[in-house]
Amino acid sequence: MFDLSGQVALVTGASRGIGEAAARSLAKYGAKVVLAARSGADIERIAAEINENGGQATALICDVAKYDDVEKAIQACLDKFGTIDILVNNAGIIEPISRIETSDPEAWSSVIDVNVKGVYNGLRAAAPHMLKNGSGTVINISSGAATGALEGWSHYCSSKAAALSLTRCGEKEFGDKGIRVIGLSPGTVATQMQVDIKASGINPVSQLDPSVHIPAEWVGEAICWLSTDAGDTYRGIDCSLRDEDVRKAVGLV
Repeated sequence: MFDLSGQVALVTGASRGIGEAAARSLAKYGAKVVLAARSGADIERIAAEINENGGQATALICDVAKYDDVEKAIQACLDKFGTIDILVNNAGIIEPISRIETSDPEAWSSVIDVNVKGVYNGLRAAAPHMLKNGSGTVINISSGAATGALEGWSHYCSSKAAALSLTRCGEKEFGDKGIRVIGLSPGTVATQMQVDIKASGINPVSQLDPSVHIPAEWVGEAICWLSTDAGDTYRGIDCSLRDEDVRKAVGLV
């Protein structure tokens, strides 16, 4: 069990998959949670279910590619719960999957807007408040794609490499000021993204049997674990949930 009582967390991309799992796990361990996503109906439903189960959650429509939206989401944390302690930069997209020569430039750019600028926008909006508090944890959802090239994923691999660099830069700039910036590379997770990858038929990841993907709930638990003192080991780097020792430490079976 992880004690996150009194902590206030903002989770982006919280309408489904890893984001939803993170929000539910954080609330389960006592954190007050702001769920941010473009899908208002889904985050309203999830927040209501968390509240019905004794947690404290609120929902806010947010497009992480727009800095003003992210700034408003951070302000919602302050207005509703008084502070911001944990930021989970989870929002991410991979569609449309395509080789470079057939890729759509606007769609390629949209992935960068969400996966890279979304992480930057979160860091930029949360940092002044965390610096004022002298503490805070930022968890950027990463991927093995950050360090490995895959056919059809030029947008995703590039964006995750950039996100890893933001994790490193954030730790270098804020690490001595009480803010931890941590990456989490979960491996393949049973979410809609894997359904889309399977349908693409491009590169070896699309050929994986769905049974090998871990549940999103495992990632939610790992996020909570990294929000405790355990996260100190992974400041400025990616923690891999493929690592059996990490899974054991989190308490995953």
